[in-house]
Amino acid sequence: MSADEILDALDPDQRAVALALRGPVCVLAGAGTGKTRAITHRIAYGVRTGVYTPTTVLAVTFTARAAGEMRTRLRDLGVAGVQARTFHAAALRQLGFFWPKVVGGAPPRILEHKAPAVAEAAARLSLSVDRIAVRDLAGEVEWAKVSLVTADDYVRATTAIDRPAPAGFDRQTVARLLARYEDVKTERGVIDFEDVLLMLADMLGTRGDVAEQVRRQYRHFVVDEYQDVSPLQQFLLDQWLGGRDELCVVGDPSQTIYSFTGATPHHLLTFPTVHPGAQVVRLVRDYRSTPQVVGLANRVIAQRGRRGAPALELVAQRPAGPPVGFTAYDDDESEAAGIASRIARLLAAGTRASEVAVLYRTNAQSEAFEQALTAAGVGYLVRGGERFFARREVREAIVLLRGAGRSADADTPMTQVVRDVLLSAGWSPDPPAARGAARERWESMQALVALADDLAARRQASLVDLLAELDERAAAQHAPTVEGVTLASLHAAKGLEWDAVFLAGMSEGLMPISLAETDEAVAEERRLLYVGITRAREHLEVSYARSRTPGGRASRRRTRFLDGLWPEDGAPRRRSVAGPHGRALLTGEYDEGLFAELRDWRAQVAAEVDRPAFTVVSDAVLAAVAETRPGSMADLARIKGIGPLKLDQFGPAMLALVAGHRSGPGGRPAGAEVR
Repeated sequence: MSADEILDALDPDQRAVALALRGPVCVLAGAGTGKTRAITHRIAYGVRTGVYTPTTVLAVTFTARAAGEMRTRLRDLGVAGVQARTFHAAALRQLGFFWPKVVGGAPPRILEHKAPAVAEAAARLSLSVDRIAVRDLAGEVEWAKVSLVTADDYVRATTAIDRPAPAGFDRQTVARLLARYEDVKTERGVIDFEDVLLMLADMLGTRGDVAEQVRRQYRHFVVDEYQDVSPLQQFLLDQWLGGRDELCVVGDPSQTIYSFTGATPHHLLTFPTVHPGAQVVRLVRDYRSTPQVVGLANRVIAQRGRRGAPALELVAQRPAGPPVGFTAYDDDESEAAGIASRIARLLAAGTRASEVAVLYRTNAQSEAFEQALTAAGVGYLVRGGERFFARREVREAIVLLRGAGRSADADTPMTQVVRDVLLSAGWSPDPPAARGAARERWESMQALVALADDLAARRQASLVDLLAELDERAAAQHAPTVEGVTLASLHAAKGLEWDAVFLAGMSEGLMPISLAETDEAVAEERRLLYVGITRAREHLEVSYARSRTPGGRASRRRTRFLDGLWPEDGAPRRRSVAGPHGRALLTGEYDEGLFAELRDWRAQVAAEVDRPAFTVVSDAVLAAVAETRPGSMADLARIKGIGPLKLDQFGPAMLALVAGHRSGPGGRPAGAEVR
């Protein structure tokens, strides 16, 4: 491609990025706006016009996948020699090159996993830790290092930002563990991944000859996903630059969702201040999503209040698509079944399974969707987390339950046996206040408790029955994963996109997560929902379950982030409601108060006859009753789904409820026809 052809392939805003060949440049790029296209064309245009020599350009990003995508695009543009790598890959290459010269000998071995060293450090301090505590402490070690917080400064730094110490320890104990961890590494002659960046930055800062050689080699820098840069990465970037301003950064503050790992949008937000005269270009044309999806994303992020910088307002470039679906299900089981049913219909209509994703807040939520998709004959793959039955805590719990099955008192209810067994494994009736792996472990075991409760509610089940159910569910996970539907947490979905996205479990306590207790944490949860919404190209469905278990109390409330956006807020309108097995059905305007009373009546009847609620009468029937407000048995009989038997059994009760409402939506008289 010629220089002109490179520019011709861009929209006006992307072209402005490509033309800004001299730094400093700050690109604020919203989701789906073609940021990778813009920065790769910028590099290619710089090479074609002779401003850049390819080997003097270093482009850094946060994932190997993103770096590979950048290299592929540059190759397709006919540009070879540009280094596109992750921070760690670039630093490791340079450290390996200079180590023999500066230190002598081969570089130290890199510690692939911190857990063994953290466990040894804890043992030296006589701390009682299990696998989960070690994992959470290892995460805290990583946070401290990427945040440039030393053991001596840990207590002050974490107190200043009110960051709680992990795994139930106090801050002073964690500070001591940080110091012991460094001792363990030194004695073993190993370094961790954060040390790679720290050592290279120190080498550049103290050895002028090394710094001069690196800075002579790399004269132009591009940093992607700059909103996720950590203080350590920024420190290394400053050493690479050496006071120069040939830097182009690209990011979106609205997609900052990794602050718990040390990422901060501070450097992106303050870039024009730190670099006076910087060119700031905004990419707002969204080529990924339909106007319906973009509209919801804009409204969700715009309601964040006055905190932070103004969000980019995306402008959809695609043709109109289907409306965003909003569905409130009776319970978690119905939600999973309803989503699986919707996915099956999408696949039957021609959507590829690999272009469909179910996204949720925590990994522990995956099990219900794994089971529902298997029951629907839909292949899937779990991204960003282990399969539910492969998790260590789940496998260990099942082993304990098998042991209990051989000695359990027959007079003790199965659900009590399960609770007693899991209590010995570390489960508790209330979730832990700690974040991270401890919470995930609890959620996994809580899912087993919920399964036992559900089984007992459906029939007189024994522990043997529960174990048989677990075996069947575990075996069902062997469904084919080729062209499978993606199951992923919202964090694991960052940087990906699909034709159809189902955002599940969008209720308070999960979105935002109950652990988000500060304003900053809640704001990050809103950004997480925004990221989830913007993963969808065409189909987007948002749902939550009113109750955890079938027939349970409908105590859940949908997420506050959708206040004023959920269709039931405000004037009545056409909307989706949950039909049989959670199936989404479209109805007209109806009296939502009457609909709620009808659902409460149905739940009471279902409990009396010990049957699932939808087998009494479906949500579609209840919505039709609330919409048409029949005044007689003859009117009721005209509603599809009411047969003679149900008419005799339940007709009088439904008519009595209708009679208690004198007017419908908009003042319609009872029984008026809906047009």
